[in-house]
Amino acid sequence: MTPNEKQNERVAQMTFASVYPHYVAKVEKKGRTIAELHQVIEWLTGYDEKKLQELIDEKITFKDFFEKASLNPNASLITGIICGYRIEEIENPLMRQVRYLDKLVDELAKGKKMEKILRV
Repeated sequence: MTPNEKQNERVAQMTFASVYPHYVAKVEKKGRTIAELHQVIEWLTGYDEKKLQELIDEKITFKDFFEKASLNPNASLITGIICGYRIEEIENPLMRQVRYLDKLVDELAKGKKMEKILRV
């Protein structure tokens, strides 16, 4: 297994619940709200607040989180660099989806307007 494959597997097995508090902290530290974070997550995945809480309580893995999601058809419009990777060049579909979410949270924290974040 290559280092990239190991990293991909590690991320796939991480629980969404373990990362979610970091998303919350990041956006709140920059003056954004949990409601805005949930709006961004719902746009990308189709999960409303109730379903999102269920998935957090179940401690679902990122792999299952994205397998069960109804990914927004405009998700491919999310481009740019996040965590040192150009999103549109990531070959592993799960890693690309995780980076989509990372990028949206990052844009929210950086104060971008919601219309731009949601690719309206």
